[in-house]
Amino acid sequence: MLVLRDRGLEFDPVCQQISCLCGDRAVVKYPPIRRRTACMVTRHQGLKLVNALKYVPILILSLLLLGCSGNDEQPDIAADAGEQQMYEEAQRYLRGQSYDLAVRALQLLESRYPFGKYAEQAQLELIYAHYQAFEHEAAVEAADRFIRLHPQHPNVDYAYYMKGLSAYTGNEDVFARFVPTDETLRDTSHAKEAFGEFAQLLARYPDSPYAADAKARMVSLRNLLARHEINVANYYFRRGAYLAAANRGRYVVENYQRTPAVPDGLAVMAQGYILLGMDDLAKDSINVLAMNYPEHPSLNEAGEFDSVYTLDGLQRSWINRASFGLFDPPQPPQFDNRPRL
Repeated sequence: MLVLRDRGLEFDPVCQQISCLCGDRAVVKYPPIRRRTACMVTRHQGLKLVNALKYVPILILSLLLLGCSGNDEQPDIAADAGEQQMYEEAQRYLRGQSYDLAVRALQLLESRYPFGKYAEQAQLELIYAHYQAFEHEAAVEAADRFIRLHPQHPNVDYAYYMKGLSAYTGNEDVFARFVPTDETLRDTSHAKEAFGEFAQLLARYPDSPYAADAKARMVSLRNLLARHEINVANYYFRRGAYLAAANRGRYVVENYQRTPAVPDGLAVMAQGYILLGMDDLAKDSINVLAMNYPEHPSLNEAGEFDSVYTLDGLQRSWINRASFGLFDPPQPPQFDNRPRL
């Protein structure tokens, strides 16, 4: 079941199962993909230090465990093991969530029996094992290889799906696994890549069992990319590049319709045009904002645009004036009206 939210999407775990004919028997069931939440959970820069510090012990412990755990362990497979025995051992590692060992076992199986009855299935499961081992680039490479070698395979849509899913989570690092971060403030190249991969899956295999999940993730990615543009506009405001900020807001309004970032995009346009002295464009943006989003925080009760920045400069409070600018300084315009978590 898919649950839509303002800031993204959340998915119930769905068991992914792939089977193929190997000789005269059908295999294989392997563990479900443990999907992370597809919702691009937004976090604000204003995370208090006291909240962040509680994650420090977890980070230290995790880094120690990562440093002490070696990756030199080899799968326990006899040198004279047959194809089926090797495959069963790889399945045992997958079921036990020993994904590093599963990767090595599947690679060994394919190298010893490249044309065996389990070869194609091993290549598919290798994609899954790489993904679960957080080896996202390796998962993409394994998926590309499977698509290149078996373009007509009945389960090739799974390879396309896993390419998108690996790119979707490819920007995560060890800190992001434990400490909440605002993904809209990070590099979005992986998000754009994932969006393209999911789009390719839907174009080629619209009836795929993975199509619904791919569509939902594309909605979440689109929300993330739109919010990233607003964050860039906020940066331009801080730098005094008002035209660049207004253009970012316009880009969101024109290219990311029906995303939660659109009202902030209109507010960015209004503020940018006010600072540039483009009164007509500012008035048009404010009218559209007031008509479609009357509850936006940038509008007062009368529906007028409320800003501390005008063409004449900052609107300073009496406290700031009385303290000669030491207290209550006006801040550059920033637009991030996502609900606080």
